[in-house]
Amino acid sequence: MGQFTIFLALIVVVAFLLIVVIMVQNPKGGGLSSSFGGGGTQQLGGVKKTTDFLDKSTWTLSTILVVLILLSSLAIPRAGIAQEDSTALDPDALETPAPAAVTPNTNDTAKPADSTK
Repeated sequence: MGQFTIFLALIVVVAFLLIVVIMVQNPKGGGLSSSFGGGGTQQLGGVKKTTDFLDKSTWTLSTILVVLILLSSLAIPRAGIAQEDSTALDPDALETPAPAAVTPNTNDTAKPADSTK
């Protein structure tokens, strides 16, 4: 398995986790954090802690996703680079062919342009 395939699998897993974390949140303050609330002042986890956890996990997963994407660009196999390297190592590939010999035109008579059109 190549490096790019590993990066691709990690990117897919992190993107899926990021989608799950974002879908759990409610833009109006509800979501998973509202299910732990209820109105009582004595809460085991607390709404604030759940919201902080979801917020931190969103930022962490998004940062990991960006880093993985940037690192995967280094692992992409490039055919053009390998081809350039092979010509640099092959001294016969660097030789340029001689230009074709130019034969002079022995027919010096030029035809007049057709002016009837």
